[in-house]
Formats: sequence, C-alpha cells, structure tokens
Amino acid sequence: MDSLVTGSQRSKAILFTVIASILWSTAGVFIKLLSQDAFTILFYRSFFAALLFLIIFRKEILKVNKLTCIAVLFYAPLLICFVTSTKLTTAANAIFLQYTAPALVLLVEPIFLKTKLSKINIWTVVLCISGMALFFVDQLSAPDNWLGIIIACFSGLMLTGLIVTQKMNNNSGQLAAVFWGNVVVCLITLPWFIDSPYPSLGEFSYLLILGFGQLGLGFIFFLRGQKYLSAIESSLISMLEPILNPVWVIIGYGEVPGLWALMGGLLIVLTLIVRMFVLRQRET
Repeated sequence: MDSLVTGSQRSKAILFTVIASILWSTAGVFIKLLSQDAFTILFYRSFFAALLFLIIFRKEILKVNKLTCIAVLFYAPLLICFVTSTKLTTAANAIFLQYTAPALVLLVEPIFLKTKLSKINIWTVVLCISGMALFFVDQLSAPDNWLGIIIACFSGLMLTGLIVTQKMNNNSGQLAAVFWGNVVVCLITLPWFIDSPYPSLGEFSYLLILGFGQLGLGFIFFLRGQKYLSAIESSLISMLEPILNPVWVIIGYGEVPGLWALMGGLLIVLTLIVRMFVLRQRET
C-alpha cells in the first residue's frame, strides 16, 4: 500500500513539475504580444503573483529569515532582467542565456554548499559557456540586440544566486522569498505603472495570465512538485521551459531565433539534459 501511495505521490509530483514548466514557458509570447514597456509589465505580473501567494499561503509568507532576504536580492533583479531582455532581444536569447545558470551553479556550489566539483560538472560548465558564446556570433550582424544579450547574461547570474540561496533555505523561507521578491519588483516599477495608460481588456487578460498563471501558479506547482522528486528529476523536467518558450513565441508572435543562437541554446539544453541522465544512471 505504501508503495502505491509513493508511486501516486511521485506521479503527481511529476505532473505538477511539468505543469509548472509549461506555465513558465509561456512568458516570452505574452511579453512579446504586450505593447507595454518592460517595467509596466513587470509591475502587473509581480502584483498578481504576490496577490496569489498572499491568498494561498497567508501567514507562511511572513516567515522571513536571512536567506530569504538574500534570495529577494537575486529574485527581483532576475525578473527585471528576464522581462527586459525579452523585450530587447529574441525570447530564445533571453531564456537560453538565463538557463546557463544551472552550469554556473555547479561552479559556486562547492563554495557555498560544500559539494565536490566533479569532472562531469566541469565538462557541463565548459559546454554551456561554449553554447553561450555562440549567441554572440549573431550579434555581430545585429548590434541593436547587444543590450538585450548582456542583460540576459546578467539574468543567468541572478538565477544562479537564487538557486543556490533557495537550496540553502527551508520551505517557508523559499515561499517568502518569492512573495517578497515580487513585492520589491512592484515597488521598483511603481512609477512606470503610474505613468502608463490603462491596458485594453485584451492586454489586461494577458497581464493576468502572466501574473496569476505563468509566474504565480507556475511557482506554486513547482514547489508542490519538489517534495516527492529528486533534484535531478526536477531539473530535467524543468528543461521543458527553455525548449517550449521559443516554440510558443514562433507560433504566437512569429519571432524566429537566429541560427547561431538556436545552436547555442540547443547545446546548453542538451548538455544539461545529458548530465542529468548520466547522474540518474549513477544513482540507480
């Protein structure tokens, strides 16, 4: 009976993580479709996400500790950099460069989490950095995208800090970091919200989806799924986000990433997937 329950819990956790990854992957297409500037979008998105967390978790989001405060300092710039870079360059560039973070985590984990830097992790970092370098080839013929590329790289650094800090934190502290991080984003972007015209009904529906669905529900499903999944399984399933994000943008917005950027992104994602499969085989 216990094994049946465990199997059911694991299946539910996989489903929740898949749903989270799919929800997260829709960010690019909605950001591209909205006419508002990045900071106005950020205000609405974080406001609705914070409201959802307040309704669902209530007192739990008040359990703030030192790691929560540090995580907020990474989370808020991460959101700002991602939305801004998605507006300034292709959605594929923004999401793929952000996903260099798992490789960068492998470099800093030995320092903060006292893990060992193995050969497979070194190769992962080398290949992911090589993939990141390919993004800059396209930019030689598209100088207008340089700022977006640089901000997207910074987004990867912020995600690295957030991943490491959240790994060191407890569950309540993690929830609080997401909530207060969104509050900080709202405070930073409030002037842009005040100065912007009220969105149309269609735009408002997109902003609702970005806040409640893509960001808020995405994090809730992801955190619910972590309880019964290993870190490797969770990370592997999360790779759906960078894979699907450019697909939705191509379908819904018609934006096609450059060939070199696509090759770089595929190298990053495939490297991370292969690493996770190798580690999973070693566990079994």
